[in-house]
Amino acid sequence: MVSKDQSIGGVIFIACLLVAVFYVVTLFYPQWMVDLGWAKDTGAIQFWIVAVPVFIAFIAVMAIGAWIGWTMATTPPPKPIEEITSEIEEEKKEEKETAEETVEEKKPEKKTKGEK
Repeated sequence: MVSKDQSIGGVIFIACLLVAVFYVVTLFYPQWMVDLGWAKDTGAIQFWIVAVPVFIAFIAVMAIGAWIGWTMATTPPPKPIEEITSEIEEEKKEEKETAEETVEEKKPEKKTKGEK
């Protein structure tokens, strides 16, 4: 039995394969579109078959760049290293003091030889 993800992957694969075949055939043999009556000029077909993917890729790259810029512009700057290290040192001191207090509380009182 095929899972849902595998089915979706198969559909995506077939769609990409069909688009690639359409693209290559139209780029190198645009006459088939003229023969079917879908276009009048093979030069215009070849221009648009190249221009549309280039346009889409350009817009995608610009969108990614804009997203990166927006993220950088709206993210607060990190704390300075000195501040982080001083916080870590303070936490270590507090932990050490807490551990020492706990050890002192757990120590039993020493009894002398005469006491029992």
